[in-house]
Amino acid sequence: MQEPIAITALSSLSSLGNNPAEVWKNYLQPNHFLQLKPFGTDAAFAAPLSAESKKLVKELTKSDSKYKSLDPSVLMAIWTSRQAIEQANWSEKSDFGINIGSSRGATSLFENHFQEFLETGKAQTLASPTTTLGNISSWVAHDLQSEGPELSHSITCSTGLHAVLNGVAWLRAGMADAFLVGGSEAPLTPFTIAQMKAMKIYASNAEMDYPCRSLDFNKKKNSMVLGEAAVSICLELGKKDNALAYITGIGYATEILQHSVSVSTEAECFKKSMKMALKNTFIEKVDAIVMHAPGTIKGDTSEYKAIQNVFGESLPLLTTNKWKVGHTFATSGLLNMELALLMMQNNQFIDVPFGKPQQQNRALKTVLVNAVGFGGNAVSILMEV
Repeated sequence: MQEPIAITALSSLSSLGNNPAEVWKNYLQPNHFLQLKPFGTDAAFAAPLSAESKKLVKELTKSDSKYKSLDPSVLMAIWTSRQAIEQANWSEKSDFGINIGSSRGATSLFENHFQEFLETGKAQTLASPTTTLGNISSWVAHDLQSEGPELSHSITCSTGLHAVLNGVAWLRAGMADAFLVGGSEAPLTPFTIAQMKAMKIYASNAEMDYPCRSLDFNKKKNSMVLGEAAVSICLELGKKDNALAYITGIGYATEILQHSVSVSTEAECFKKSMKMALKNTFIEKVDAIVMHAPGTIKGDTSEYKAIQNVFGESLPLLTTNKWKVGHTFATSGLLNMELALLMMQNNQFIDVPFGKPQQQNRALKTVLVNAVGFGGNAVSILMEV
């Protein structure tokens, strides 16, 4: 059996805060954190960074003049990466690899530059270098003065978990001793919100306490809500004294689609990715699953059917966090890993507030995490403590 992959640090910025204690406390609060925010002349629900998290990012721009021109997604990744490196005691290490992914990249900065171009016919000098896909990993590598490989990629909503796959692959291939993986997304912009609304998947449940109805199988309309977040995770090969948890299984799959944003009725990609992640594990060992569950009717039900197909009568506890943090695109799967880690550390299951209550009747030691993006590219990560 292959050696496990140790998670030696996890740092995040989201609507729930910027440190594990604060995030866990906010998970336990019954109130939600989705807000109705104006976007241009329109309004939509969204899950922005917490006030303290925004303050931390703003302070980063003041710390060095070269950071003033960077997009929030880059700044968020720099902040979480600094914290993760400190937690993992990598401060004296420089040969670690870096893979920070993003679905949208420098969203607000790109939209601002393009709007200026439409109005003036000209682009600023830094328009290109500050909005390229590699911008995030490059700046993180520069900030941390790392000497290992640096990678960037975008594969929609499973981007963050694909970063984990990349880190695992480099470590198990013996091409790196440590890898920093993550995702960063700041998509709360008028054009991005308009794109989601155009697909008829955005929440409009203004009368409901929880506008994002992830895992509400009685909902009559789609209810996806966007959020912004960044997560950085330190990975090392083998058993470690400072390990928070271990990755003991990985799975991935892509299915043939009817159109670019569809997913099959029973999410064939999830069936394959979960089975791959569980190939060395008895399914009865899985205590819970943190689902992708974006809050859309088809997205939620197809993943649930895939889980039923794989687990049968041994159905684990099922949950999601998007009713609290929104859908953070690339970062969503990594926030799922954070929730899985916190539940295992506190041995407490976090359920959705509007679903049928689930009884926790055993210790939470093994949790499966799912993510999938447009294009049917699913990833499943098995975590254990």
